[in-house]
Amino acid sequence: MSRYLRNRPAIWKPGVRPAVFALFALFVALGHAQDSKSRATVQGTVRDSRGVPVDQASVRLVARGASESVSLQTDPSGSYRCSSLAAGEYTIRAEKSGYNDASFGPFALREGQSTTIELTLTTTGGNSRGTSAEAPQFFDQPQFAVAGVTDAMNHGGHGSDAVSRTTQTLTHEVTELDIHPAATAPLAEAETSLRAALAHDSSNFDANRRLGSLLVASGKSAEALPFLERAHQLRSEDIESARELAKAYAAVGQDHKARATVEAVLARQDSADLHHLLAELDEKEQHPLQAVREYQRAAELDPSESNLFDWGTELLTHRTLQPAIEIFTRGVRSFPKSSRMLVGLGVAWYASGSADQAAHYICQASDLNPEDPNPYRVLGKMAVAEPASSSEVVARLARFHERYPESAPANYYYSVALWKQSRDVRSEETLHQVQSLLEKARLLDPKLASVSLQLGILHEERHDLPRAIAAYQEALATDPQLREAHYRLAQLYRRTGEKTKADQELAAYNRISREVAAQNEREAHEIPQFVYTLRDSKPPASQ
Repeated sequence: MSRYLRNRPAIWKPGVRPAVFALFALFVALGHAQDSKSRATVQGTVRDSRGVPVDQASVRLVARGASESVSLQTDPSGSYRCSSLAAGEYTIRAEKSGYNDASFGPFALREGQSTTIELTLTTTGGNSRGTSAEAPQFFDQPQFAVAGVTDAMNHGGHGSDAVSRTTQTLTHEVTELDIHPAATAPLAEAETSLRAALAHDSSNFDANRRLGSLLVASGKSAEALPFLERAHQLRSEDIESARELAKAYAAVGQDHKARATVEAVLARQDSADLHHLLAELDEKEQHPLQAVREYQRAAELDPSESNLFDWGTELLTHRTLQPAIEIFTRGVRSFPKSSRMLVGLGVAWYASGSADQAAHYICQASDLNPEDPNPYRVLGKMAVAEPASSSEVVARLARFHERYPESAPANYYYSVALWKQSRDVRSEETLHQVQSLLEKARLLDPKLASVSLQLGILHEERHDLPRAIAAYQEALATDPQLREAHYRLAQLYRRTGEKTKADQELAAYNRISREVAAQNEREAHEIPQFVYTLRDSKPPASQ
């Protein structure tokens, strides 16, 4: 699954017109006009299911309780704009002959607000890709429907800025979890045999297809392309060789060819892995709504561990937390031995503000395979951000340290968990153990600035200000952007009468805080949040 950063295919019921479930995307950019005028603006673009602008589509805005509507028409770029609207609640609909209608609303407009709404029209007589067939009978229909995306100015979640940043970090780590082993080198004998066959007869379809597939599986997609292209030329009707060719195109960045090949295959036969590949292409091209549709369609056709995990991760990445919890919960029930599914569920709960629930699931993940360091690392980062550590978390991080005594993160996270577990009453024995763990972590990885920061906090609590100052200085020498170290150092300088140094550290803290806020805002725009509706009022099960 593509990872930088990521609607759903509608599950048509017999007898229900596709127009009712028109494909649309919502992009909201909120702001107040500089001149403080009281009128509002709605603008956007109407596109078809392939993202092509639709010219001369009729767009109608209707205010709640109004007998008349405002009618517009899109220009050649598919764009429309209506300004000088009164504040209130509106619905919007786009229509054009040959297409099913698309609508959105009701939505609220405030004074001075500018809102962007993108609508997607599907052609009549056929649905958009991936929605032509009903979901398999065994697929449990989700209780939510993704309706659009909005640029979020915050990252959701809970608690302090540190917790919010931890949530972002953990979400990224979930996307990197993989159950698949690294591809091994192809068997030399098989590759030699296939190459020999092609040297004898370059038109051997089976040898071209098999060698190309072998090279793709070995991570040599560029080398595989000539063989797969040859196989496709020899038998363009063969589905399997076309699938492998599409994967190879995508792997080498030839996205246009990959998409064309995938869509040609899907026109003949539905395929979960090709919907998954389209999702990756859509995400790469910054079409998150289409991407989440394709991930869902892949899971509908094949509710495998991988497909459910990637669908849940897509929802989590876009901070659609309640639906993400639903999908990860389903994944845990279907695949109770999947460590990464439990980690995904835990991070989704953590982002929702339930740190205890999150820890419970991630502890379960660590118990499935006590040698796997990934769940421990997630627990450790949560322990750093949270004000206290439960005995459940401390026990798992103790095991992490036991399994990996020469790991700097294992020593560091265990020390933090111990420190926070005994927050009210810390015995001298605990303080000594914490200090010993931190000093070992610093020895193992001198560049781990957070270790020096924690040592400074420990010395400060023991009222050893010179050692605390030295530890904070050491942390900043390693990472000058460590905000908390600047802040704590400023306070200690003030206490020791070094006002100039205190002012310098506080200025650095304020400057970095502004930079972090700006970065958070940029990320909020780069990773839009999905807008969704619930089919009923029931919250997702905790498991």
